Amino acid sequence: MEEVSVAPSVGVLRMCLFLKLISNLNLTEGLTLGSPIHIFVPNTDQRGKDYSELALAYRPSHADATYDFKYGIRAVQGGGRSSARETIGRVAAGAVAKKILKMLGTEVLAYASQVHKVVLPEGIVDHETLTMEQIESNIVRCPDPEYAQKMIEAIDAVRVRGESIGGVVTCIARNVPLGLGQPVFEKLGAELAKATLSVPATMGFELGSGFAGTFLMGSEHNDEFYVDPNGKIRTKTNRSGGIQGGISNGEIINMRIAFKPTPTIGKKQRTVTRDREETELSAMGRHDPCVVPRAVPVVEAMAALVLVNQLMAQKAQNELLPFASPLQEPIPTVAPLNHV
Repeated sequence: MEEVSVAPSVGVLRMCLFLKLISNLNLTEGLTLGSPIHIFVPNTDQRGKDYSELALAYRPSHADATYDFKYGIRAVQGGGRSSARETIGRVAAGAVAKKILKMLGTEVLAYASQVHKVVLPEGIVDHETLTMEQIESNIVRCPDPEYAQKMIEAIDAVRVRGESIGGVVTCIARNVPLGLGQPVFEKLGAELAKATLSVPATMGFELGSGFAGTFLMGSEHNDEFYVDPNGKIRTKTNRSGGIQGGISNGEIINMRIAFKPTPTIGKKQRTVTRDREETELSAMGRHDPCVVPRAVPVVEAMAALVLVNQLMAQKAQNELLPFASPLQEPIPTVAPLNHV
C-alpha cells in the first residue's frame, strides 16, 4: 500500500520552524528583542501549470467563485489566500505562543479524532496523559495506533479514486489559568470558535459535550462541583469543556473542529466558467485527499494564539487592581528564561 501524501514537515513547524527561519535582527543571544519576529518561507516547488484549467472554471465548493464575486479577480496559480498554504504563518506564530504558554505550565495538543467514517471511540484517548509523541507517531496524527491505521487506509482508498474525505480534529488545553475570557463580547469559547473556524475547510465547532449535550437533561449535563485535596474548586465531570459563562474554570478545555472533504478532486464534476458557460472539470496537480492530518498543528496553533491573547487581557485588566475575593487567582509569575 502506498503511503498517504501527508507532509511530516508541518508537524516539525510546531516547535522549530520559527527558530530556523527567524531573522537574526530580531534575536540576540537566543533572546527576543521586542521587535516583530520576521519569518520568511520561500516556496521552492511551485507548479503553476497544474492550475491552468482552473483559470476558466470554478471548482465546486471552493472559494474560486466567491473570490471573483467579491474582488472580481483571484489568484489562479495556487489559490492565493484561499489556499491552505497561508496556514504556515499561523503555525509559526503558534509556535511562539506555545512557548509562552509552556512557561506557565499550559499545554495545547490537537489530534485527528475522525477521518470520514473512522471515529475514535469516546474515552479511548486519555486527555490527562496524552503526549505530542503519541500524536506524531504516525502520518495521520492519531494517538491510537489501531485507529491511525484505519484512517490511513480510508484516505488511501479514496485517493486512488480521485476522491476526498473530511473528518474531525480534537484539540485540548491543559492547566489553563482560571478566569480567561470575557463575559459577553470576547467569551473564551467564542474566540476559540472564531479562530479555528477561520482555518480553511472548517465546517463546524463543538465545545465540551457539543451537540450531543442537547440530548441530555439538565441534571445529566451539569458538572457538579467539589473541593479537591488541595482546596481547589473543581468539577466532577467536564461536559462544559473547561469553559463556563465564556470564562475558563481550570478544567481541560476540550473542543472539536470539523473539516469538509477537500473540494479539489480528480473526479469529473459539473461546474461553470467565468463566462457563465456550463462545463465539466477534473482538477489536476497535487491536492490532499484529506486535510485532517495537516490541519492538526494549525488548529493547535490557533488555540494557542487565542489563549495567549486572553492571558494578556487577563493580566492587564483583572490584575491591575487588588483582588476583591480569595476566589480570584493571579496569573503565575514566570522566572526569566535563558532563551525564548
